[in-house]
Amino acid sequence: MGRVTARRRVHHVTADSTAARPETLVVEEPLEIRVDGRAITVTMRTPGSDVELAQGFLLTEGVVTRREDIASVRYCRGADDTGVNSYNVLDVTLTPGVAAPEVDPTRNFYTTSSCGVCGKASLEAVRLVSKHAPGDDPSSITAETLSAMPDALRSRQKVFAATGGLHGAALFDTDGVPLVVREDIGRHNAVDKVIGWALEQHRIPLGGTVLLVSGRASFELTQKAVMAGIPMLAAVSAPSSLAVDLAAQSGVTLVAFLRGDSMNVYTRPDRVKS
Repeated sequence: MGRVTARRRVHHVTADSTAARPETLVVEEPLEIRVDGRAITVTMRTPGSDVELAQGFLLTEGVVTRREDIASVRYCRGADDTGVNSYNVLDVTLTPGVAAPEVDPTRNFYTTSSCGVCGKASLEAVRLVSKHAPGDDPSSITAETLSAMPDALRSRQKVFAATGGLHGAALFDTDGVPLVVREDIGRHNAVDKVIGWALEQHRIPLGGTVLLVSGRASFELTQKAVMAGIPMLAAVSAPSSLAVDLAAQSGVTLVAFLRGDSMNVYTRPDRVKS
């Protein structure tokens, strides 16, 4: 498995001095995801939890809906015929009867770590129909429980603490208990890793949960929450207008600017109790 951090020398400059020193950086490497031997996307990611990343990506793209739709996930052999696995290529074999995705070269084939929706052919192309209805979820949460989540996420971001260069995503229950935390240089990858974990654990749809992201709430992250049946999405930074629109349309509670004991609840405020 690839490393998640790397050391590089840097010249640290202040008003009074310049000093050379080693610095710890987060690793960024491409991961090619194949389905039944056919490449469908390449994403720039931080190595680790790659199987979860692939599974979460396929669920949020509507290719699979449950763990039973996936027969196997394996790293591909290296191109030099040495028999050594290449840890930058994953092949997902679907269960017989599950339709393989149609590969559109204008959509999805290359996704950067910060791109998100801009890589899609059109906005309507990503308005996937979810198998789940997060708007029907009856769960609620207290504002106090929500307020404690960012610190709980940050305390579990070990690679961020060493590099300062990673996004984090965490899944909590409505009592504020963290279920899983994942990090990645791409915010959408971190979310896919979380959802891939849930798929592996046969926990889809994710009713009664809160998805917390360390950055902003984009349309794409909101879509991923909808596809996984997550009723509440919280972000420490700002939402986009399309994220709010999709959350309202899907019945997702969208909370943003979650900092200290302050927050903005943009949609379904009935779920957040004082």
